[in-house]
Amino acid sequence: MRHREVKLPLHQRRKQISAPLFPDLREEYHTRSLQLRKGDTVLVRKGYFKGHEGKVTEINTKKMSVYVDGVKRDRTDGTTVNIPIKPWNVVITKLDLSDKWRKRTLEQKRKGGKEVKKK
Repeated sequence: MRHREVKLPLHQRRKQISAPLFPDLREEYHTRSLQLRKGDTVLVRKGYFKGHEGKVTEINTKKMSVYVDGVKRDRTDGTTVNIPIKPWNVVITKLDLSDKWRKRTLEQKRKGGKEVKKK
């Protein structure tokens, strides 16, 4: 990691944990990338698990890493551990829209940044 990334406070480091959107989502929401959230479905683009698709199970802000469902390895003692993946090595394929604030932000971006009026 670079020196400035290590020195960032956690509330700013959380904003750095973002990933690009899949081309279909990019056209639909008119944005290139979003912050990762627990529940998003991602596709691993680099590394040993390249091509693996799964849901984000955990986000570690301190290590700037993401844990994806199914990306695990076996230890010599027989236990399985999750493998951390850097957020810039994944692409978002499906969004978790259960959060009303995130849904509202995406609607604003879809309409070109204009305020969405409630009906």
